[in-house]
Amino acid sequence: MQTVAMACPACEVKIEGNFSHTFFDRLSAEDQEFLEQYLLAGFSIKTLEQNSPLGYAAIRSRLDRLIANYETLKKMDAQKKAILEKLRTDEITVAEAKEKLEKLSGG
Repeated sequence: MQTVAMACPACEVKIEGNFSHTFFDRLSAEDQEFLEQYLLAGFSIKTLEQNSPLGYAAIRSRLDRLIANYETLKKMDAQKKAILEKLRTDEITVAEAKEKLEKLSGG
């Protein structure tokens, strides 16, 4: 799947084109903010600990959760691609693909 349109719900401006996304874009805002803080700390837990109210254990826990969330996104993407490939090669029907994709997305 590829994003071809983006819209602002506030001003109703719509932009069409080919937009690239990464798994980082799909992380929660909280995870993205933590990742940015970690990056700016030079990927050093010690430096991040010095510049935030969080202790080592809390930072390590958030980092582990961030890694798990990222891995989950990658796994889901691989599963979606496998489903779409099966659809492309007529191994499954559109209805079966839709059902599998909905289950995967929790819908």
